[in-house]
Amino acid sequence: MKTTRRDFIKISSIGAGTLAVTSPVMNFITNPSGDDNHVDETNSKRYPTYCEICFWKCAGWTYTKENGDLWKITGNEDDLHSNGRFCPRGTGGVGMYNDPDRLQTPLIRVEENGKQVFKEASWDEALDFIANKMKAVGKEFGNECVALFTHGSGGKFFGNVIKAFGSNSISAPSYAQCRGPREVGFIATFGQGIGSPEPTDIQDSKCLVLIGSHIGENMHNGQVQEFSKLIDKKGTVITVDPRFSTAASKSKYWLPIKPATDLALLLAWIHVIINEDLYDKAYVEKYTYGFEELKAHVQQNTPEWAYGITTIEPHVIRETAREMAAASPAVIIHPGRHVTWYGDDTQRLRAVAILNAILGSWGRRGGFYFPEGIKLKNMPIPKYPKPKKTWKDAHPGKFKLADLALASGICDATIPTPDESCSYKVWIVNGTNLTSTLPNRKNTIAAIEALELMVVVDTMPAEITGYADVVLPECTYLERYDMMRTSKHKSPSIALRMPAAEPKFNTKPAWWIAKELANKLGLGDYVPYNDITELLDWQLKKVDSSLEEMKKIGVMKLEREFDDMFITEGEDVEFNTNTGKIELYSTSLEEEGFDPLPKYTAHPEPAEGFYRLNYGRAPMHTFTRTINNPNLSDLMDENSLWVNPKTAKEWELENGQEVWLKNQDNIISSFSIKIRITERIRWDSVYMVHGFGQTDKRLSRAYGKGVNDTELISHVAYDPIMGGTGMRSNFVTFLTEKPKTEVQA
Repeated sequence: MKTTRRDFIKISSIGAGTLAVTSPVMNFITNPSGDDNHVDETNSKRYPTYCEICFWKCAGWTYTKENGDLWKITGNEDDLHSNGRFCPRGTGGVGMYNDPDRLQTPLIRVEENGKQVFKEASWDEALDFIANKMKAVGKEFGNECVALFTHGSGGKFFGNVIKAFGSNSISAPSYAQCRGPREVGFIATFGQGIGSPEPTDIQDSKCLVLIGSHIGENMHNGQVQEFSKLIDKKGTVITVDPRFSTAASKSKYWLPIKPATDLALLLAWIHVIINEDLYDKAYVEKYTYGFEELKAHVQQNTPEWAYGITTIEPHVIRETAREMAAASPAVIIHPGRHVTWYGDDTQRLRAVAILNAILGSWGRRGGFYFPEGIKLKNMPIPKYPKPKKTWKDAHPGKFKLADLALASGICDATIPTPDESCSYKVWIVNGTNLTSTLPNRKNTIAAIEALELMVVVDTMPAEITGYADVVLPECTYLERYDMMRTSKHKSPSIALRMPAAEPKFNTKPAWWIAKELANKLGLGDYVPYNDITELLDWQLKKVDSSLEEMKKIGVMKLEREFDDMFITEGEDVEFNTNTGKIELYSTSLEEEGFDPLPKYTAHPEPAEGFYRLNYGRAPMHTFTRTINNPNLSDLMDENSLWVNPKTAKEWELENGQEVWLKNQDNIISSFSIKIRITERIRWDSVYMVHGFGQTDKRLSRAYGKGVNDTELISHVAYDPIMGGTGMRSNFVTFLTEKPKTEVQA
């Protein structure tokens, strides 16, 4: 076996939980009638929180029993994100607190007898090690060669330290791997992005079009609730998906499209709506730019043309286009969230934006509303130093319209090359399992090998911790304060997260870790408080509230400053684009040398015997972060592979049969996956839920369960406009016998 500077370290118990759970672990989801749940609420205490299981960040209450044990989590009725109701993931959040596999104490990589191992360390030792290494790297290579990868609340604290140190390379992998193309596509069209939560007025809509958006499986709480209301009032749902999803089962139309052809369908819909005069003429005339260019552009994109590409019959394309137009402007072509598919994703999302625009749904009731939030003031701090280089310097002339740092771009720039202007030397990774998050795992490992220092801050021993130089155990969101939640919605609101219990083991909150690291780097002036409660109370008093008040109410709702949630009839509106109009013909894309109107291009097809690998979500899980959760793993502990009966017959596969998967680059899955034969998937594709197949034995409930789709995503189709990583251009075939490979664990 090849020896590397940074071995993947196997840890049996150091830093992971070793205490047995002696009572049922918050089984109110799977066993709601259990005796453990019969607690007198009058004798319990409740603490405000907002959920950290997914990005929706619903506000709620954490209840503790008389003895101080965490009991349950419920929604806060004043919260627009949750409306007082939590999804299965949110109610199962207590499992994170009780998980015996949690990281427990700081760890530092050392070499003993020629073997790399982790040793337990004090917080002082660990933070001194990090600070000294960062200073040495800064002196030799420059402070800008430090990068932060983050997915979660801690990013604000660590981001502050990184900027104070002299780097602005702060990346949320969700930008390049998930939502970036839709933001750039909608900004190019409307002058503003979508944001989170998405400002879709689903409950007032008459027609909802889901093209790659899996409401009901991605469990975006507020949208699921509004989707239910839409169904109750007999609204039209059109679902475009090669898989018969949960949403498809609630739809009037299911269009089982051939994968990689969505843009052709969108252009055909635009063609029908324009040529049959079904568009919102008054809206288009008053608010849009480039309609005549768009009309000429789509003349060849007939339903018959699209049929030969998408396999959707022309009459279905026309019928569904007319359904949308009949509902206009109360119609939504949903922008989705995970939209990095085939490399032309910004242009595909441009087509989605254009379709919404000509139907008049942007800024209209039943379409998209204009959200409003509140920006809390921050305590004064010194001005951040200006970095000498940024991540874009490593990619000259590329990804011009990316408005945030690309995780994949930083990863690529970490691998030294002769012409590289700056190779990153330090990674701080907070709350994201990069080996499962970033596509092209081989490339990620190569980047990690080139680092001088990698620090991982997490609650769980995810696989990425095995490659770290230092592991810092963060306490769960139920044990800490964080910054106030101020995300935009139909009206502004503020939500508080406070601890409902003391941190277990030797774990610490992100704000404390970041503050102590800043002090050791000589940057204490950038964290001008001794305890985060000082900052929170200071901020809240600026809006005529206080920390004490927020502890009682959890959520404070505010009035909108202006009555501008929707465009009123005939209202003059200026959009933040070059022309001040909704740009059907994008001048900003044209200025950067890109097509101002979206064009369909064909994508690679699978070789004989291979099938396109599609992946998605499950209602009870969020990526890999919940797979080991004792509450949620009980609901779904492994994924299965959806296979069409036609394909199963050709391969003589049976339901429940275990197979291994091999992709187009001869990469073989570490573990097997069970076959699920179903008509709900096209014959040219297979499907699995993302997040399973974990190779770290410290995850006692997740290890070896199912297949990790990220292992098989070795081909990445980069979006030339903003750098999004298209990951649906990978193909797999079946191995019915166990391959002779050794799983690293």
